[in-house]
Amino acid sequence: MYTSNAHIDQDDQEQTSAGNKISIDKLLARTKGDRWIWLIIIMLSLISIMAVYSATGAIAYKKNMTVEKFVFVKHIIFVLLGIFMIYISHLLDYKYYAGISKILMIITLPLLLYTLAFGTNLNGAARWVQVPVIGLTFQTSDLAKLALITFLARMLTKKQENIKDVKNAFVPIMGSVCVVFILIALANLSTALMLFGVSILLLIIGRISIKQIAIVCVGGVVLLMFVVFLGPRRETYKSRINSFLHPELQHSDKTFQSDHSKIALATGGAFGKGPGNSTERNFLPHPYSDFIFAIIIEEYGTIGGLAVMVLYLVLLYRCVRIVTRSPKAFGALLAAGLSFSLTIQAFANMAVAVGLGPVTGVPLPLVSMGGTSMIFTSIAFGIILSVSRDVEEYSEKKDKEKVIVGTIPAMG
Repeated sequence: MYTSNAHIDQDDQEQTSAGNKISIDKLLARTKGDRWIWLIIIMLSLISIMAVYSATGAIAYKKNMTVEKFVFVKHIIFVLLGIFMIYISHLLDYKYYAGISKILMIITLPLLLYTLAFGTNLNGAARWVQVPVIGLTFQTSDLAKLALITFLARMLTKKQENIKDVKNAFVPIMGSVCVVFILIALANLSTALMLFGVSILLLIIGRISIKQIAIVCVGGVVLLMFVVFLGPRRETYKSRINSFLHPELQHSDKTFQSDHSKIALATGGAFGKGPGNSTERNFLPHPYSDFIFAIIIEEYGTIGGLAVMVLYLVLLYRCVRIVTRSPKAFGALLAAGLSFSLTIQAFANMAVAVGLGPVTGVPLPLVSMGGTSMIFTSIAFGIILSVSRDVEEYSEKKDKEKVIVGTIPAMG
């Protein structure tokens, strides 16, 4: 009897493991898109968990929580949710995002205005809004980036036939770029400048004439001058630029973040101090977000920093391949805009950490602790993979349609 029960238990276990294997196989079978990009996503997520775990000791102590609990509640949940969002976004046909972009723009513009008027202030900047009921805060600029890039890709595709038409094509495109730029720039200039640069790249790819692009650039420069010299954060911008250009003339309080970031780089050396051995995480104000790259170099050395850089460069290369192979203009423009946005943001964050740019509040995509910022970044990755999935399906279809013509051997 005992032997019989043992056999039954063993059979149940085998059936359960077989069922789990089938479920995993089904999940993997439905996972499409560029395998290199999926690998980069997994690697960046693992780097993120290790770096954030190391960098959040001080803030966890202030909140009277263990580091493990803090990282799980504030970060790991969002990492897993982000991967889930990537998976869901990549399953949706990217062509649907053309219609969604109109809705996003309709939501984004009033939301940016609301943020400027009633948003939560931090360091003199109104960047965050709180979601009612759940109490979660997010940066409206993250939504605006996604909305503007998808909207521009849609407009440039739709207006290809009459792209030179000033009234019907150029004015709506220029208007959307400039309006979103000024609304973001009043609170978050660094993000606005990166988004403006990505928009110009999209205009170039979308065959807008040099003359029209020059007009957009002039408009952007005028708005930039207004924000820098007359905007509500003009003193902050001037202070940061002066601190970057002339650090020796500034008080130590003004260069505190960049100084400790440089100390982290210098003490990290080639191979780093090892995981969890950072000392500058106790001095840098945001070691888990804005300056996480400095912590990575301090703990994993120059080699670790170069490895992260290589991951973003490979990401850009794989995305460019998707752009060049995409059979549809909308897919190419969408993948180009989102990939440029992610990589420019990544290198802007790394440039600030190593002292090649003034201090900004730009996180490192998929690595910095960011909550909702990670969710929007994940959706962007998912859309790129959706375009990649379409490229793969198109290539497979073309291969099946190929007719191989052979020679019939002579009889006799």
